[in-house]
Amino acid sequence: MVCYLRDLLNAINPFLVNVLKGKIWNEESQFDQEKDKTQFRDYDAACDRVKNFYKEQHEKQTVEFNIKARVAFKSKQRARMGIWEAMEMLNTLVDESDPDTDLSQIEHLLQTAEAIRRDGKPEWMQVTGLVHDLGKLLTIFGSEGQWDVVGDTFVVGCKFSDKIIYPHTFEGNPDSKDAVYSTEHGIYEPHCGLDNVMLSWGHDEYLYHVLKDQSSLPEDALAMIRYHSFYPWHREGAYTHLMNEKDHKYLDAVRAFNPYDLYSKSDGSCDPAKLRPYYEGLIAKFFPTVLDW
Repeated sequence: MVCYLRDLLNAINPFLVNVLKGKIWNEESQFDQEKDKTQFRDYDAACDRVKNFYKEQHEKQTVEFNIKARVAFKSKQRARMGIWEAMEMLNTLVDESDPDTDLSQIEHLLQTAEAIRRDGKPEWMQVTGLVHDLGKLLTIFGSEGQWDVVGDTFVVGCKFSDKIIYPHTFEGNPDSKDAVYSTEHGIYEPHCGLDNVMLSWGHDEYLYHVLKDQSSLPEDALAMIRYHSFYPWHREGAYTHLMNEKDHKYLDAVRAFNPYDLYSKSDGSCDPAKLRPYYEGLIAKFFPTVLDW
C-alpha cells in the first residue's frame, strides 16, 4: 500500500506543479490595480513627435520593404555580445513612438521585469520582461530610422485594419491601393496562422528571430516577445480571420504580459547597479554568455 501511494503521488505531483505554474504566470496582474489606465496610450493627445512617427511608419511599411528587411536580417551578423551588454548599448534610445515615457530603455526594461517580479510571476517571465525590447538595437545596427524598429505592429500584405492607430495615414502607403494587398486576406489564406503572415518589420520580429534558437525561453515567452507591440490584434481584436488554433494560446500569453510592459512606465525609476546581480543570475539561466545579434 505504501509503495502504491508513493507511486501515485509521484505521478500526480508533476501535474499539480504544472497547474500551479500555469495559474501563476497567467493570473491577472496586481501591480496596476490602482492605476488610472486611461492615461496610457492616449494617442489623441500625443505630441507631434508621436504623430509624425506613425505617419512615416504607415507610409513606408510595405510588402516590398518587409521582404528586403527579412533578407537583410539573414544576410549578416550585427554583433556578438551578452544580454546585459545589449541593455547598456540600448540605453541611449528614447522611443519616438511612445506617448507614455521619455525614460531610457534600460529603465523601461527593469521597470517591466520588476513589476512582473513583484507580482510573483516565474523567472522565465521576469527575464522576458527584461529583454523584450532589446530588438530596438536595430536603431544602432543600421535601420532606416525608428519607423522600421518601434511602434505598434500590423500585418502587411492584406488590407490595413482600421483598428490600427491613425488608420487614415495609410493613404500614403502604395499597398493600400494594390489590387491584392488591399483585400481582406491579401496574399494569405484564411486562418493560416500568424506564423505565416508578415508583421511590419521592427524590434519584436527581429528579437524573436535572434532568441528563438539562442535561448531556453518557453514558447509563451517567445510569443510575448514577438507580438507584444501587435496592439491591433491583442488589444483591439483585429486579424481573427488569419488566426489558427495555436494563435489563441499565444493571445492569452501576450495579454498576460501586456500590463507589465504598458503600465509599469509610470513606476519609479530603477537602480541598474543594484538590480544587476539578480538579473544577471536570471540571464545565465536562459541565455548563453554571448549571443549573435
